[in-house]
Amino acid sequence: QVQLVESGGGLVQAGGSLRLSCAASRRTFSSYTMGWFRQAPGKEREFVAAVSWRGGTIRYSDSVTGRFTISRENAKNTVYLQMNGLKVEDTAVYYCGASLQGGGSPLAAHYDYWGQGTQVTVSS
Repeated sequence: QVQLVESGGGLVQAGGSLRLSCAASRRTFSSYTMGWFRQAPGKEREFVAAVSWRGGTIRYSDSVTGRFTISRENAKNTVYLQMNGLKVEDTAVYYCGASLQGGGSPLAAHYDYWGQGTQVTVSS
């Protein structure tokens, strides 16, 4: 079992930045692909970014490419999502997930564990 705890969400104006963190409870964190997903009200959960267990593969959704950066520190069991140039349409609950499948999968079904989510609200 892996417990994931997200933090760093909040309210920011359009064009601003936030840094999300996701801390994992397990020392085998480095074995997992880590991903960030988001879910806006009335919408399905959508892929944002993922990083493979060694960081060799990184994927982004088209909507965040060039604005968001995913990174991980295996020594701290933590994955980050740096979000710059935030837009109103980035408003959502952001979840981190852990997957035993390699390659930085963008599919939510491939993730075995999820955090509770952190709210990001971008105002115009």
